[in-house]
Amino acid sequence: MSDYELYYWSVPFRGQFVRAVLAHAGKSWSEAGDVAISDLMGAPVKRMPVPFMGPPLLVDKKAGFAIAEMPAIILYLGETLDLLPKTLPLRAMTMKIVNDANDVIDELTLDGGREMWTEKRWQDFVPRLKKWMALWEETGERHGLMADSGYLLGGEHPGIADVVTATLWSTMADRFPIIGTILGESAPKAAALTRRIAALPPLAKLAAKAREDYGNAYCGGRIEASLRKVLGAQT
Repeated sequence: MSDYELYYWSVPFRGQFVRAVLAHAGKSWSEAGDVAISDLMGAPVKRMPVPFMGPPLLVDKKAGFAIAEMPAIILYLGETLDLLPKTLPLRAMTMKIVNDANDVIDELTLDGGREMWTEKRWQDFVPRLKKWMALWEETGERHGLMADSGYLLGGEHPGIADVVTATLWSTMADRFPIIGTILGESAPKAAALTRRIAALPPLAKLAAKAREDYGNAYCGGRIEASLRKVLGAQT
């Protein structure tokens, strides 16, 4: 029997961060499925396990607790599974990285598809994307990250900041190789960290399962189609 039930669509995107932290922690979970998510979103708020507008939503079965919003879920898992750094500054920095990752994928999908990508919009966005990447590079520089060893916020073992970083950039680069090229050129140490952490057995297994379950899908819908068009990425 699984420890958790995750409500997220059949794509990687925002839910993949939750899956990655669970996999990194060696925890099992079940996926509620798209129909159950739609039904729950359409239910009266009083019947929801936690008031929420959209997934991800995670139910901790043993604790009888439900929480929504990706950064809040990661914070909950970090606290309950003892995955967060011990000092407050590094705990705060970890959550900054989580929220930055959430912001990046919002921007990559133009706030959930409020607009569609065009060549001009993408070219205008590239400098900002490179700046986002530079934030990761500088964070690692300030905390001792090296291209072939070390972790984003120091320490002897990979933490949530590393798992979230690897999930963000490796999933994106796998679906859109040109973004991986930009990352390697703009933030080579962050790119190296991403490769090392993504290669850890639990995360590599998760990535393979995502490829098997979701194919080449990233976020789905018209916004993904427009992104693939401007980046020349295969469907």
